[in-house]
Amino acid sequence: MRLLKLFLVSLGLLAGMAAAQVPPAAPPPAPDPQNILHLELSTGGEVVILMRPDKAPASVERVRTLARAGFYDGVVFHRVIEGFMAQTGDPKGTGEGGSPLPDLKAEFNDLPHLRGVVSMARTDQPDTANSQFFICFQPTVRLDRKYTAFGRVTSGMQFVDAIKRGDPIDGRVADEPSKIVRVWIEADGRDAARVPLVIPAPAVAPPPAAEPAPAPEAPKPNP
Repeated sequence: MRLLKLFLVSLGLLAGMAAAQVPPAAPPPAPDPQNILHLELSTGGEVVILMRPDKAPASVERVRTLARAGFYDGVVFHRVIEGFMAQTGDPKGTGEGGSPLPDLKAEFNDLPHLRGVVSMARTDQPDTANSQFFICFQPTVRLDRKYTAFGRVTSGMQFVDAIKRGDPIDGRVADEPSKIVRVWIEADGRDAARVPLVIPAPAVAPPPAAEPAPAPEAPKPNP
């Protein structure tokens, strides 16, 4: 029995030595500052969103472009439903506006609509997301793979929770809605100069092909 105990103790010591020789796991890489969106809200603080270009590259690029142009600065949360979400991104403040850039193709993905997830708003047609987005107050699984989720709040969710609620039926905020004071990309810094939007020129249809001229008449013989 004494030999067995000594053997077990030796095994324990060897296992401990082996474990001590295993290097600790490397920490995950820091997020790319190009994909970190900052929202300064009128509710009193700053919201930080980690965007996911691996899931929705075109949507992330659109939000990044509009943020750098100052498009979202001063825009209100025009539709806010208790227990559901807060929607913004329309410079008209009605839900019917957007940016002058073309609508995006849907990028439905496997990111679940959990609390703090940020997703592109659209009409009842899938390829109509443009500039508007919403932040979920609570998990809303019925939106999964039907709306393009492109990020999630990593800090400042309390300032999202403080956004003024709208009508309990349609969510419209009639008076003094909460708003985005300023938006910036972490890589640029809060006070970076704004970059004007480059509006793509509308496609011009090629001119119709000219009809061939009629062939000249053959000269008539002299009588």
